[in-house]
Amino acid sequence: MPLALALANLSLLALFPLAWFAPLMQVRLWRWGAEREVSVLSGLQALWAEEPALALLVTFFAIVAPTVKVLGLALVHFRLLSPRLLVALFWVGRLAMADVFLIAVWIVAFKGLGIGQVTVLWGLWLFTGCILAALMLSLATEVQRRRG
Repeated sequence: MPLALALANLSLLALFPLAWFAPLMQVRLWRWGAEREVSVLSGLQALWAEEPALALLVTFFAIVAPTVKVLGLALVHFRLLSPRLLVALFWVGRLAMADVFLIAVWIVAFKGLGIGQVTVLWGLWLFTGCILAALMLSLATEVQRRRG
């Protein structure tokens, strides 16, 4: 596998944690005058206190699935894992897209309630970009594998 693919994939090991701490959105509640920035980790922290089952699911989608995918792909790049597992890694990466979809649904739902304002911040773009980069890197790795 080309070194550029391996290095790009490994860069995600630094970018994903940054995305987990980065502010995804700013929420303003008009009635109470409250304002808060939400990150993946602050959202998970609140979920663990209120809804542990949902928190477990979101933790899997937001943190575990992307990390497993990046680490698995790195093992394939360095020939420590069979390339036949790329299909499984691809599906793990698709599971990671589920949380980006859920965040988008919640933003739209919150805006529709008319009780406040949600502003998308740079962390959501970074998080989404990391997920998409991981997806593209796995596809590029599969193409390289087929070329021989």
